[in-house]
Amino acid sequence: QVQLVESGGGLVQAGGSLRLSCAASQRTVSNNVMGWFRQAPGKEREFVAATYWSDGLRYYADSVKGRFTISRDNAKNTVYLQMNSLKPEDTAVYFCAAKREWDTMSVSSFAHWGQGTQVTVSS
Repeated sequence: QVQLVESGGGLVQAGGSLRLSCAASQRTVSNNVMGWFRQAPGKEREFVAATYWSDGLRYYADSVKGRFTISRDNAKNTVYLQMNSLKPEDTAVYFCAAKREWDTMSVSSFAHWGQGTQVTVSS
């Protein structure tokens, strides 16, 4: 069972930056794909970004494209989400997730989840 632990959330002013980290207990075929999701109060969880351990392939939601960057450090089994030009609407709990196949980025397709880290952007 892959365990995922997020860190790096906090309070930041609009226009600021934060970097989230997701440490995976191991890298196996069950977590080839690493993703970030977020859930704002009263809203459904939504996809943010994803990457492949093997080749660094990246995919972003339109709402964060150009502002957020996902990256990975294979030696540390850690995936990062660099968030720049933050907006109040980016306020949410951010979750790290993992799955086997690079296909749909739906919430239900990801098998492994972290506990989440709060990001709050003040205006």
